[in-house]
Amino acid sequence: MDKPLRNPVLIVCGVLVLAAAAYLLFARSGTPGDSSPEAGFARDMAAHHAQAVDMSFVVRDKQPAKEISSLAFDIINTQANQRGMFLGWLQQWGLDQAGHDRPMAWMRGHAHGAAASAAGPSGVANTGLMPGMASPEELAKLRAADGTQAEVLFLQLMIRHHEGGVEMAEGLLALSTRSEVVSMAQKIVQGQNSEIKLMTGLLHQRGAQPLPSILQPK
Repeated sequence: MDKPLRNPVLIVCGVLVLAAAAYLLFARSGTPGDSSPEAGFARDMAAHHAQAVDMSFVVRDKQPAKEISSLAFDIINTQANQRGMFLGWLQQWGLDQAGHDRPMAWMRGHAHGAAASAAGPSGVANTGLMPGMASPEELAKLRAADGTQAEVLFLQLMIRHHEGGVEMAEGLLALSTRSEVVSMAQKIVQGQNSEIKLMTGLLHQRGAQPLPSILQPK
């Protein structure tokens, strides 16, 4: 005759723990939903990167100094490749490239998203719902500029654009644990902060200063 179970309470607790662990594992690896931070980040960052690529093509075609041309080339390649990954994620997750939520809605209620919907610091216009984006008027000025003026304007707009990218990536890091998205956000924070320092130095070489920063003090 089989021996009776001596402690059924412990067995039930063990089953519940295993079930909870399985649920957490499934939830972590599950597909992001349409209104998830991951989907919002992918959509908004794809649009954000597209503008950076466009601005880089504009200045590259003006035959700027070698260091500016090299920077523009790096931005075009890096951000075009990353944009392809964002759109690939959405396709893999079975989501449309354009969601039903407004841009930056995925960051609503978090400190990193405040600048996306509020007016920027003194001297910085609120150019749209995504932080750091250049306005149509600023893009027109860049297209019309030549020589050192074009280089300076490109660097100023791109520094602010990178600051917006850093803000968005840091917002994602506060909201997501999905490995591939977190890894990409970390690369964006590190890479764009590094390029901000480079571009600030290039501006100083041309006797110019960055636009007022849109990043919140830490």
